[in-house]
Amino acid sequence: MKIARFSTDSDPRYGIVDGDDLVVLSGDPMFSGFSTTDERVPLDSVRLLAPVIPRSKIVCVGLNYPEHKDEMDMKSPEAPLLFLKPNTAIIGPGDAIQIPPVEGRIVHEGELAIVIGKIAKQVKAEDYADYVFGYTIANDVSARDQMFADGQWARAKGYDTFCPIGPVIETELDWRGLEIQSYVDGEPRRHGNTGDMIHTVPEIIAYASDVWTLLPGDLILTGTPAGLGGFVDGQTVDITIDGIGTLSNPARNRPTVG
Repeated sequence: MKIARFSTDSDPRYGIVDGDDLVVLSGDPMFSGFSTTDERVPLDSVRLLAPVIPRSKIVCVGLNYPEHKDEMDMKSPEAPLLFLKPNTAIIGPGDAIQIPPVEGRIVHEGELAIVIGKIAKQVKAEDYADYVFGYTIANDVSARDQMFADGQWARAKGYDTFCPIGPVIETELDWRGLEIQSYVDGEPRRHGNTGDMIHTVPEIIAYASDVWTLLPGDLILTGTPAGLGGFVDGQTVDITIDGIGTLSNPARNRPTVG
């Protein structure tokens, strides 16, 4: 089922997508289950929010598609290449990606994101599904030239608004063989299939949970396919993944403070 986090000019609530409506849930389904209320609200009357706010971290996997690894001309280890983004980078559907005043390209990286559903530590690959609440779409926005200038990725990928997610969490998705397509102002850019991932979802969860304790609501971004990724102020980035939907975010130059 598709779970949305939404607002109607009040505190965030949760609902199950049912056609053009949301069946409102009594609480956060990750902690309260899927108990429904008697309320239904039209989807077109709500503001969709980021479907989850990670309690502690966003784990990302770099260079996880062969063609993207080749186009970046970067060596990666045999094991998954992990890095972190802060949870302050999260924004939801329709929210603006704020482009900071830095030199070089800002790029989108459309990715399948795993939503962790319960505390996970040293998970065996064959048990991975027990720890997955669902899947959503993520955009691992990156200041590409800063990545090379810094020699590490924390600053280049960690700016506020550099991790749009949504529009929903799909709790019954088979992660294998999903098409991922990115567009900028309707122009096709990156394209790939999760079947081409170098490291699979079970492998990634096992590896990441050996490094960190994963908490409910934590995200794992599984890597981006190859293709052109640049965008600028005024453009809109759309990322579509089979079975989940489309995540859409406009880009705006960050306002000057002071």
